[in-house]
This record gives sequence, C-alpha cells and structure tokens, in this order.
Amino acid sequence: MAGTAEKYLKPEVIRQVSRLDLRARFIVEGFIAGLHASPFQGFSVEFSEHRKYSAGDNISDIDWNVFAKTDRFYVKKFQAETNLTGYLVMDLSGSMGYTYRQELTKFEYGISLAAALGYLMIHQQDPVGLIAFDKQVRQSLAPASKRSQLGNILSLLARLKPEGETDLGASLHQVAGMLKHRSLVMLFSDLLGDHESILKAFHRLRFAGHDLIVFHILDEAEAEFPFEGMLLLEDNETGETIEVDGDAIRADYLEEVSRFRELFKGDCRRARIDYVPLHTGVAFDKALMSYLLTRQARA
Repeated sequence: MAGTAEKYLKPEVIRQVSRLDLRARFIVEGFIAGLHASPFQGFSVEFSEHRKYSAGDNISDIDWNVFAKTDRFYVKKFQAETNLTGYLVMDLSGSMGYTYRQELTKFEYGISLAAALGYLMIHQQDPVGLIAFDKQVRQSLAPASKRSQLGNILSLLARLKPEGETDLGASLHQVAGMLKHRSLVMLFSDLLGDHESILKAFHRLRFAGHDLIVFHILDEAEAEFPFEGMLLLEDNETGETIEVDGDAIRADYLEEVSRFRELFKGDCRRARIDYVPLHTGVAFDKALMSYLLTRQARA
C-alpha cells in the first residue's frame, strides 16, 4: 500500500478518517448497519434477546440460566449477522480527469472518497470490491474484507487513467449483471451522458435489491464557473472545442448546472437512491462527514 496509498490516502488523510471514525463511531456504524439486509430470525453467534417459550420451539434453545432465576422458560432469540458487500464503482471517462485550479481532478477526488469509504467498510469487516468502467467495465476486483484490500484497490486505481468517452448507462447495466447478491453500490461519476439511460440503469440496480449511493462529482470550476471574458472550451471526451463569452453565458450555465443536478436529485429521491452532489472545492473528508450525518439524521 505504500507509495500508492501515499498519493491518495496520505498520512494526514488517514488521520482524518480515523478521527471521523473515532469522533462519530456510532454514525459510521449506523451508516453501515442501516444498509444491511433487513434482520431476519435465525441462528447466529451473537445473542440478541429472549422471548417466552412457545409450543414447537426447540428445547435446546431454552436459556437454562434464565430459568434458574425466573422459574420460567425463555428461548434465546438470535439475530442473524449479515455482511454487507460493497462495490466502489469508478467512472473512467476522460471528463473525470479534468481540473481547473484544484489539486485533485474529479477522478482523484473520487478515489479519495472511495478510499475513505473502503476504509470504513473494511473497518466494519464488510467486504468491498472495485469496478471501473468507461464505455464498458474495464477492471474489477472481487470484494474482500481483509486489511490489505484497500491497498489492492488503490494499486489497481493507480494503473487506471480517465480518458476517452463513456457510456454510463450501458456500463451500469453491465455492473448490475455482475452482482449476484444484494450489495451496496457506491458510484463516483460526473454523470455526463444520456440522463434517461443512466436513470434506467439506476432503477435496474434498485429493482434488483441493491442499495445505491451516487456521488455526483463536478470540478469546482464546473460547479461555480469562475471564468471571465472569451474562453475556448474543450470537450474532454471528444476533443471538440468551442469559443464562448464567459460573462455572457455565466447565468445560463449556472442555471443549467442547477437543473442538471435537480433532475438527478428528484429522480434519485423517488427511487430511494442516495444522491450526493459534490465539487472538488469541498474537502472530501468534510463532504463524507456531512453525508454520514445527513443519512444518520434521516434514519
């Protein structure tokens, strides 16, 4: 993990994540536990509570210590423990490699978020894997909960470059076909693509029972538009350029960005998908903490 991790998960970042874990452990645990499958009755190593013995219950489940104290039959009630399987799903499109004046590109910002969430999941002993895509899935790493998994994820990400065009909708349909069990899908993307196609893929994941968190990452300049005068804008994926007057288009541009985000926000809310709008000017650890607090408040 050394070397690779130093770029995306620097010592001070590890400390920040650790402080997040220590300062808000109950939030982190609630965040992870809240995404687990609904509890069901069964056998488990973790004792949950008691209930009165009923005809048909297995006699071996009677808690004889409780009987000795109360002279009544109580059955040990168990809550099955389940492990939540998480997938960090990274957009490799060329547009994700953009930054105007921030230290991190959208892609690197997404990696930082993914590293923090991967750390938290592994800390909870939940397996987490990685899927990276552009027009189709290019790389995948099977979920694991061992400590070395975070290094494996970052090592793989370090070999990837955001470049070329993407087909987010088609790629997410491919992702949905790869998932065999109910999972938590954490998507890191700028969501540039056909809105309807992307939403159909979101709905397929939800219909299959997966939890979906969409981290919608824009560059600070894309979100705030700090430009003035004549500009030459280039499409990161196609290479096409256009000259525009920054002052003349600022209001219309910001209105379009707001509409773009609101479309996804509304559709995701109706589909019970967590939609998290971000830009690279916001420190990723603060963004993550804000999201966890918001989720905890809803719960």
